[in-house]
Amino acid sequence: MLLLKKNTLGHYLILKKWLIRYLGIMTHRRYRGFNKLEIKGSEIIRNLPEKNVLFISNHQTYFADVVAMLHVFNACLHGRVDSIKNVGYLWNPKLNIYFIAAKETMKAGLLPRILAYAGSISIERTWREKDKEVNRKVKFSDISNIGKALNDGWVITFPQGTTKPFKPIRKGTAHLIKKYKPLVIPIVIDGFRRSFDKKGIMIKKRDILQSMIIKSALKINYKKDSIEQIVEKIEYAIEQHPSFLKVMSVEELKAQEALNKERMW
Repeated sequence: MLLLKKNTLGHYLILKKWLIRYLGIMTHRRYRGFNKLEIKGSEIIRNLPEKNVLFISNHQTYFADVVAMLHVFNACLHGRVDSIKNVGYLWNPKLNIYFIAAKETMKAGLLPRILAYAGSISIERTWREKDKEVNRKVKFSDISNIGKALNDGWVITFPQGTTKPFKPIRKGTAHLIKKYKPLVIPIVIDGFRRSFDKKGIMIKKRDILQSMIIKSALKINYKKDSIEQIVEKIEYAIEQHPSFLKVMSVEELKAQEALNKERMW
């Protein structure tokens, strides 16, 4: 019975369904109204297996990125091709989609807590907490929860662990890939940093062209590829390898200049 059924993380599915419907309706115009979301490659979504799929992407805001992906994934599964036209696709959303997020981020206010119930796998970052550098061990329960989510469905992760462009890929993502052997689908996004504030809640500018490119599955030899090789493949796949600095967009150049000014001060 759906009314009482829970997912692998203990969330009631009926509550998650209504949260996705409500949040989807409330955010739809952020990608098709105030701004325009240009989508490429969404047909790939239709042919994916039901579970053990890991989406990897660059990161520009805390929440707007993953909300856009939920829109695109569900629209595609309901027959849209590179479009989120007609929000009716939210009536019967895919419920086994999860996203990895920092625990501190998902506890910072009412809205993040609501979003967390919609699919967050909240983990404790091993390298940073509240803008401070830390060095803590990986929690095995966090790894276990990610494994449960992959075994149940699709998981979205941002392997840089930060919204700052061209930061190193965290090796934890490569270890997850080696351990659980998921099908890895790269996604490249752009325009979100200009559209929204850092959290991805407030609209900063309107009439911004946002983009989302969904690529074919990453070719990985789970036994032979080293952690370093997988990290490098991720860097190229989500276009965050240092070589992309030479062809980075105007938006990324401006973001990089702003970061350099912050470091100077």
